Amino acid sequence: MNPVKPARGNTSKLTSWLGRVLLPQDCLLCGAPSGEEPVCPGCRADLPQPPGETCPRCALPSPGGQACGSCLANTPSFDRTVAVWRYAPPTDRLIHSYKYGARLGLAPYFARALATRLDAFPAVDAVVPVPLARGRLAERGFNQALEIARSLSPLVRVPVAARGLRRIRETADQTGLTPDARRKNVRGAFAVNADVAACRIAVVDDVMTTGASLAEIAGALKRAGATHVENWVVARTIPDA
Repeated sequence: MNPVKPARGNTSKLTSWLGRVLLPQDCLLCGAPSGEEPVCPGCRADLPQPPGETCPRCALPSPGGQACGSCLANTPSFDRTVAVWRYAPPTDRLIHSYKYGARLGLAPYFARALATRLDAFPAVDAVVPVPLARGRLAERGFNQALEIARSLSPLVRVPVAARGLRRIRETADQTGLTPDARRKNVRGAFAVNADVAACRIAVVDDVMTTGASLAEIAGALKRAGATHVENWVVARTIPDA
């Protein structure tokens, strides 16, 4: 297996160049001038925040910020989850624009937002993006998790292992599946492609819904020797009470 090491590539440079060329720009949400950012300060302030007290493991609401009942009853393979926003309007519009509208300039924006939720120097050894299915990668042209990870890496001074994980089988789209169906859909879908023995790993993705994929990934990483796995996500779905 390959050792965990920084990724090499020109994508982040291209994204930075595009950002400079397109400035000044208009807010993607309201159309008002937003200067150097894709979202204006007013709309940024309106993005839905996570609940005030959340389970440190899964980031769902939990009184006192203690481990929630679900995580106590069925402890997931990951150890911690950090989320910037709730996956709700208008955050969903931003993420859809990024993933399906190829608004790559949002990757560094999301990365900066994530960095504000993290310690200045997180106690992890590598950032690993969730790998995209081959068919979806060919259709989309980029892996949204990888672009966020590449932008985040220099901000937190943690190397990104771009090929640290790979999908070893295609899976159906998780959208619309029940939690049980999601778990079955991704079971055995990921393999570790790096030497993560005794490492602390942060897994980056755009949205965490039920956490099925992230739990499967964390399990694979720990079986490969990782001692700690946490999720860094742009948005977390919070089920209705």
